[in-house]
Amino acid sequence: MSHSQSPLPFEPELLPALGLDRSEAAHDALLRRALPAEAGVWDELREPRGGALREAWRRFADLMPLPPDGVDVAGDLDRRVGQVADRIRADGVTHNVFSEHGVASRPWSLELLPLLIEPADWAAIASGVEQRAALLEAMLGDLYGPQRLLHEGLLPPALLMRHTGWLRPMIGVPPAGGLRLHIVAFDIARGPDGRWWVVAQRTQGPSGLGYVLHNRIVVSRQFPEAFRELRVQHIASSYRRLLDTLEQGARDVAGGATPRIVLLTPGAYSETYFEHAYLARYLGLPLVEGGDLTVRADRLYLKTVEGLEPVHGLLRRLDDDWCDPLELRPDSALGVPGLLQAARAGSVVMANALGSAFLESPAIQGFLPGIAERLLGESLRLPSLPTWWCGEAAAWGAVRGSLEGKLVRSTYPQGGRTSQVREMTAAQIDGDPDAWTVQGRLRFSRAPIWGDGMLSPRPAMVRVYAIADGRGHWHVLPGGMTRVARREDGSVSMQRGGTSLDTWVLTDGPVDTFSMLPPRLSVDDIAARRRPVASRAGENLFWLGRYTERTEQLVRLARTTLTLIDADSDAGVPVHRAVSALAVRLGLAPPGVPSLAQAPHLFERALLAALGDVDGAFSIGFNLHALMRAAQGLRERLSSEQWGLIVGMQERFRALATAPEGELPPTAQVLPALDRLAIELAALTGAQTDRMTRDHGWRLLAVGRLLERLIHVAARFEAFVEHGALASPAGIDLLLELFDSAITFRARYQRHDDLLAIADLLALDDANPRAFAGVLRRLRTELRKLPGGGDAQQPLLARLPAEGAGLTLEALRGADDAALAALLLDLARRLGGTAAALADDIGERYFTLAEGLEQRV
Repeated sequence: MSHSQSPLPFEPELLPALGLDRSEAAHDALLRRALPAEAGVWDELREPRGGALREAWRRFADLMPLPPDGVDVAGDLDRRVGQVADRIRADGVTHNVFSEHGVASRPWSLELLPLLIEPADWAAIASGVEQRAALLEAMLGDLYGPQRLLHEGLLPPALLMRHTGWLRPMIGVPPAGGLRLHIVAFDIARGPDGRWWVVAQRTQGPSGLGYVLHNRIVVSRQFPEAFRELRVQHIASSYRRLLDTLEQGARDVAGGATPRIVLLTPGAYSETYFEHAYLARYLGLPLVEGGDLTVRADRLYLKTVEGLEPVHGLLRRLDDDWCDPLELRPDSALGVPGLLQAARAGSVVMANALGSAFLESPAIQGFLPGIAERLLGESLRLPSLPTWWCGEAAAWGAVRGSLEGKLVRSTYPQGGRTSQVREMTAAQIDGDPDAWTVQGRLRFSRAPIWGDGMLSPRPAMVRVYAIADGRGHWHVLPGGMTRVARREDGSVSMQRGGTSLDTWVLTDGPVDTFSMLPPRLSVDDIAARRRPVASRAGENLFWLGRYTERTEQLVRLARTTLTLIDADSDAGVPVHRAVSALAVRLGLAPPGVPSLAQAPHLFERALLAALGDVDGAFSIGFNLHALMRAAQGLRERLSSEQWGLIVGMQERFRALATAPEGELPPTAQVLPALDRLAIELAALTGAQTDRMTRDHGWRLLAVGRLLERLIHVAARFEAFVEHGALASPAGIDLLLELFDSAITFRARYQRHDDLLAIADLLALDDANPRAFAGVLRRLRTELRKLPGGGDAQQPLLARLPAEGAGLTLEALRGADDAALAALLLDLARRLGGTAAALADDIGERYFTLAEGLEQRV
């Protein structure tokens, strides 16, 4: 049978005529649409002789879903590729890519077909990985303790002393909880002979666990029958074990009480930030940045809106050298000053402990066989790539004349990690041989990748994870993150265009049906596990509320203004001046532009030009971007639907506002876009109101929304009263439109356009959520529920009127329109200033412990 791509698909109705059943059709599609196998590499899909499907893939094909009517197997697989991409987009799974132009967020790349690993292969992998994890833990214990490996010449001192990951301050310091390594990752690949080789190891904060989990959820749902009948081993127990081991050590630090454990991330610009948020949510841990933590009296604390809360365990996704600017990198804005001192005091359990980065050097691989014999009394079960550290004269001499076909890597970190260097000459290495390591090149096995109706074999490498159980044993997560390169000499790195696969470990024995649900909780556990709101998270929620409300108010004003320009209305000069002044004050138009009364179409062009200005601190474009930035710091708190809504709004509006140079988007195109944006913002408001837990963070979000609304209500009243726009029915109609209160006004007051009626509905009515009194009523309610009790709340409440809007209907008795206008103008100015001052007070009370960039307002 030929294995070249078939030019003709098989239609389901043709299968009986061809003598093919469903299973045979799937087999035939996989084989006929697979590109020819490459010589000299291991083909994961096909047997080397005869080209038949390997046993695991034959069984997988037997269990593939039946295509819908009228669709062949290949077409169905193409359809499923689209479903995977849709699921990635819907869940907001991203990966940040760094370039000379900055940081760009792109959708995570996941292939449809999994990598299948047979039980015998996995047994060998798991045994070798467990042994290596135990070896690395033993090495750290020796090198930060008695240092027998150095004294006996099993490891050259230069590999430690010159490596920035060797932390002298940690020598002789036993780790809290007893473990230096809780989790270790190994990048392994299958060579041409079918053997698995260790390519690299990660010990600081191994990445990928969140992506592994999400990959499994997405791909297993595409092939549920195959996943079940192939007896694919589940992975949940490994995540539970990681958390249990960390909690076990942290409980001792907490004196037997329920410990508080957090997941430390570098922040939203980390390349794998999504998985940090996803993993934190799955494990039930607060996601924190360095600025959320502080060290006081050698103990680590979380800064929360209720004050400092002790932290006993740290699941760390921040590399060692960034962790403490006092003792490590002084330029780090990501770490926690004093964290090393807390580690030395034994007051916090860290996974992983500081000081393991030097183990990631490729040069270490060449010395592991001898070290394994010395520390474990065993030979390594999984081989490493042939490795020559050039700082060893004999090793460098043996390989100096044969660099072609080998990899040259930096021994010590360059730009944060050891890296591969292309076109390195022997003469260059001679200048500093310690700095370079030569490794043999392994031709990785080829995994089948489905796309565009065909199977393409691509080089694959698997990252597997070993997790300590706290009792001296290691367990390997049955699966991992498989990454593939686009070509032979390409990188499997996701930063350089690689893509990922789910990894299915097949088992002959029972499938682990463990779930992440822990044993039954006690009342004390429930009380201790209430999630604190970090100061940074509280600040982001506060601004999320403000930016949502501000954007909504600006969209309504922009729609009203553009409609007024194009409408054949009887609005007079006062109305045009009021709307112009309000638009300029709120940033929709630049200062100095002629008003609507002077040059309406010039004002229109200025407004259209400013809509998408991301540098204008009050433009719609800037506020949508700021809204997304605040939400980005809250990924573990927001649902994928809410995040997708925010990203979609920002992207669609940016596309609208990005016109060719010198051109403006036409009003006829902008108005429908603003209408859609208003609906999306209403949906976002609904999600914030009805789909978020009402903890202290949500209270701060609500307070932020209400303060922003109060500011905008005050600005509208001030502009319309100051310019005399309420003297005409057109001005009153426009103000009612801005307040979204026209229907209520006409139903209540019918044909009256009295200023007193406006004051009653838009200022004094506490049942109107957009009136002064309505906003203030809700604001007082939410302020009373903020943390800190009366001592914290009373100064905030004292800024507001004790009840109502601070002005009663009785106080307006006998006032003519001029006196009434003066009272409303004074009230608007007072309450607008009060809202701004109150926002500052809240920041000082609840966010002063949060560090980072100031918000633009």
